[in-house]
Amino acid sequence: MPKDAYIGIGSNLNNPKQQVTTAFEELGLIKNTRLIDQSSLYSSSPLGPTDQPDYINAVAWIETDLSASELLLELQSLENRHGRIRSAVRWQARSLDLDILVYSDSVINNKTLTVPHSELSQRNFVLYPLYELSPSLSISGLGLVSQLVANCDKGDLVKLST
Repeated sequence: MPKDAYIGIGSNLNNPKQQVTTAFEELGLIKNTRLIDQSSLYSSSPLGPTDQPDYINAVAWIETDLSASELLLELQSLENRHGRIRSAVRWQARSLDLDILVYSDSVINNKTLTVPHSELSQRNFVLYPLYELSPSLSISGLGLVSQLVANCDKGDLVKLST
């Protein structure tokens, strides 16, 4: 039975707007997966080191027959095709970052995957686009997206015009 999943998308290298826009298209091409909807694009300051460009962020809503682990592997493959370089340095600039934010009502916590995403409730660049797509979504262990947004400062997050 297909599962609804929400994917956080971010980029701050190599034409970030194009990286995010292309990622929307490519998410719908993953086997046994369909793109349901996509949020607007948002601009935000980087977490961690500030000597890097601002990020472009968005959220995609997909429906998939893949398990969460299979979906994670597909997302990592997509990141790699976009030139994602992984290192031990946290919050480094990246061409494409794809995170499973929510996978149906599943709660997963293992060495490779945590769902709902562990920092979802504190990240305005994830919550505001998620709210745009599904304001009444209930996230296991966290509550309604509408409540999470109400408790999350928008900060310097800017919704970009289409």
